[in-house]
Amino acid sequence: MAAPEVTAPVAGSPKPPAKAEQPFFYGGQAVIEGVMMRGKRHYAVAVRLPTTKEIVVDRGELKASIYVNPIWKLPFVRGLALIGEQLHLGMKSLIWAANMNAGGKDIVIGKKEISGSVAVAGVFALTIFIGLPLLLAGVAVHRSGSFLFVLVEGVIRVGLVLGYLAAIALLPDVRRVFQYHGAEHKTINAFESGWSLDVPSVRRASTLHPRCGTGFLIVVMVVSVVVFSIVAIFHPNWFWLIASRVLAIPIIAGAGFEAIRFMARHRTNPVIKVLLLPVLGTQKFTTREPSDDMLEVAITAFNSAREGEEETAGAAA
Repeated sequence: MAAPEVTAPVAGSPKPPAKAEQPFFYGGQAVIEGVMMRGKRHYAVAVRLPTTKEIVVDRGELKASIYVNPIWKLPFVRGLALIGEQLHLGMKSLIWAANMNAGGKDIVIGKKEISGSVAVAGVFALTIFIGLPLLLAGVAVHRSGSFLFVLVEGVIRVGLVLGYLAAIALLPDVRRVFQYHGAEHKTINAFESGWSLDVPSVRRASTLHPRCGTGFLIVVMVVSVVVFSIVAIFHPNWFWLIASRVLAIPIIAGAGFEAIRFMARHRTNPVIKVLLLPVLGTQKFTTREPSDDMLEVAITAFNSAREGEEETAGAAA
């Protein structure tokens, strides 16, 4: 890491403080029987093989424009970058993890199969979480251009999302993914707390984290009520009502990302602590307490990602 930049002091004046570099916050994602951890320039996916129970790791460098181009680091734009990253790195990690778990069965899962599943899931999400709330709100509130309509639509959407998450959590395979999600959060929380990254220490950490994607969804839904309330001022017909829900996705994602990023950085503020309660509370739908062997996988993924960052920093020094 480069040394902090220091301005030369004028003779006789007090020495100004060094400008500290903002720390990079690690992120991650649960995959099939494993965890992906993402650093600033490197990522790593660790998976426990179903046959030998050995932990295998896939590590790589993030070279695509979405990771290195300064444009994608700009406020509000970086919210779109997060979505793009989920589609790119998230899909890549899922494909690798799925193949590691299916390897013993002579099954190869490629980008075509995963892309097809994502496309179907996308259509399902648009229908259930955008179309259905609009339809139900239209039945409940006949004035589609009113704030009450937008509020009812938002409440229905939140209910559908949380109901869906609660339902799929009943599936054993999904529950295991949610346990790995908990292992990912515990590992990052332990690291950010300055604890040693071993199973006993990481076990003490919380499964909840303010930068979680589930919490991001809730923030996005709150932001959407504000944005769609502005749209309602113009009394749009049903065509523009539906179109606005799709066209506003980049704006809502950008604003939602900035909001959750701000709250994560100021999590010790008493007001922010209160605002974070629903963000953290909704994560109980998508995280479960992991087993020790799951924590080992998450720690391995995190350490592997850090090794890549340290090697790059060493080469640049």
